[in-house]
Amino acid sequence: MSTLSSRLPLIATLTAALAASACAPEGYHAEILPLPASVDDYSPIDRYDEMMVPADNPMTAEKVALGRQLYYDDRLSGDGSRSCYSCHVCESGLTDGLPTAIGAYEKQLSRSSPTLWNIGYHQTFYWDGRAPSLEVQALKAWTGGNMGAKDTAPVLAAVNGEPGYAAQFADVFGAPADETNVPQALAAYMRTIISDDTAFDRFQKGDATALDDGAKRGWETFQSWGCVDCHTGVLLTDLQFHNVGIGLDADEPDVGRLKVTALPQDMGAFKTPTLRDITRSGPYFHNGSVESLETAVRQMATGGLANPNLSPKLKKNVVTNEQVADVMAFLQSLEQPCDFTAPELPGR
Repeated sequence: MSTLSSRLPLIATLTAALAASACAPEGYHAEILPLPASVDDYSPIDRYDEMMVPADNPMTAEKVALGRQLYYDDRLSGDGSRSCYSCHVCESGLTDGLPTAIGAYEKQLSRSSPTLWNIGYHQTFYWDGRAPSLEVQALKAWTGGNMGAKDTAPVLAAVNGEPGYAAQFADVFGAPADETNVPQALAAYMRTIISDDTAFDRFQKGDATALDDGAKRGWETFQSWGCVDCHTGVLLTDLQFHNVGIGLDADEPDVGRLKVTALPQDMGAFKTPTLRDITRSGPYFHNGSVESLETAVRQMATGGLANPNLSPKLKKNVVTNEQVADVMAFLQSLEQPCDFTAPELPGR
């Protein structure tokens, strides 16, 4: 696992704004981070060294440190019961390990908590992509069902009442904590949650011994099945939305991306999840309906679940038990070491 928490001396000197970059969307610039270049060349996200960051929220070591504290602080939630980390823990692949998330005030939510590995490289957020930036996602999670701080006034009063936080917000933002800069600090920290140190990464960078023979066969099978059409590039996701049929047999199915775009073809479409740390991040799919990773593999490899809007990218492969075992070995090579520790929090 590599995060900027272990590279803070580097970020101060290596983070650079490329506001004039032709590839940067309006309002964004590329932050150059000390990350390895990819050997892949077939994905829209095929490099680890450029991350699109909003021009009004540049990365600094101080902002990342503040965001990390807020990320672990349960006082940010409406009922003081949970922090951001509560739903994204190491042992569950930076998910909560539940079929669907439970928010503040024990509110049962309708979708599973997605992993945060490499979330800073994503372009839209949530399973349906309704948040256009990580800052917006952080605000929605904080004030919505996840953290339950619908009324941010008492939470902000508590944050600003802690001398340690007050001093940091004054130093980083030149202002007290508010509904804009709290999500900005959280987003800055989340952009440092990087997965780039798996056995598969080492294999891709030339270490032939990083994978055993089964995992190597599994990688070949994974490609031949067409899985790389969606699980592609260094992120192992195309960041796009696809209908794979999951949950559409419910009495009132989750319409997914359709609710955001109102386009009929987006019925039941959800964002392709990354496969990094996938062995730890079950149950699987947006509704956590599949407990076993092997079951999920078989469902996807054989073409998903039939429905009128099924993605044409899914292929109906004939699979053998031996192939499935090899693909499972390959997926195990995507396990990401995680040694996150909670920082010391002001007033605690």
